[in-house]
Order: sequence, then C-alpha cells, then structure tokens
Amino acid sequence: MNAKRMIKAFLPLLITAVLASATGAYAANVVAKVGSSSLGNIVVNGKGMTAYFFDLDKANSGVSACSGSCAAYWPAITSTGVKPNVSGISGAVGTIAIKGGKHQVTISGRPIYTYAPDKAPGQVKGQGVQGVWYVISPTGKEIKVLTLASKSTPKPSPTKAYPKSGY
Repeated sequence: MNAKRMIKAFLPLLITAVLASATGAYAANVVAKVGSSSLGNIVVNGKGMTAYFFDLDKANSGVSACSGSCAAYWPAITSTGVKPNVSGISGAVGTIAIKGGKHQVTISGRPIYTYAPDKAPGQVKGQGVQGVWYVISPTGKEIKVLTLASKSTPKPSPTKAYPKSGY
C-alpha cells in the first residue's frame, strides 16, 4: 500500500482518537486516579473526590464491611467491569462483586469509598473519622495523618459497620 492510501485509510481512526481524547471520552471511563489534597497525592474517584479505606474491611476477603447507613455516608467507588480503568495508581487494583451487577473497586485487596460530606475534589473531611477511615496513597497504603476537619465530622448512627462499643 502506498503512503497516500495508508494516510486515507488511517486518517479517520486518527481523527476519532484525537477528538475522543480531547473531549475526555476516554478519561470519562477512569474510575480511580491520583489527585492532590492537603495530605499530598492521594487516590480519588473519576470525578476527583477523595477515596478512603475502612479499617473494618479485611484485605482480599471479597466483601465490604460497610452496609446500610454506613454505605449512605461512605458510597462505594464502583466499576461496571471486573477490570476497572484507573490512572496513576501503583497499588494492586481489582474489584469485588456488589448488588446491581456492579463491582466495587479495590486497592491492595481492600474496597474503596468516597465520603458524602466531601463536596469538592481534594476535600478530606473523612480522614480519621471514628479512627477507622483513612485516605489512600497511590501505592495502596493508608495515610494515617489526621486533619483538623476529621475531629468535627459527625458520626453516623451505630450499625453493623459501626458497632456502638468503642465509639
């Protein structure tokens, strides 16, 4: 095939890829990535909202310990597929099956969540809540540095995920 024919054959594909990239069509599928906060670089969801680990979750258990009112405060970061599209995260990324045919994203074998009171990207109001919720580094480790905001964060009602004793 000569050069002109190759250009004609591949030009539509190239234009589509460039336009999709420029409009964020590919980026829209990213469910977790690296963002910045007052705690440094952290894991965030596709919209830039801070991701958290829950210390009652057991790594590689395949289940979340957060349900009921816990899940209302701490929504799961989900993916439609078992291989979530992430960017910049070096910790092991996977999923666990949840209701509705979705999959909750995991890092280092642990489910990840956002925090409902965080209203803007980079906020870390959930950091240290009840001594069991922590921001995640891009390597998949908890960041246990506490912030002033976490001291005044309201506690949800006791549930299975929030036992009354110890709080």
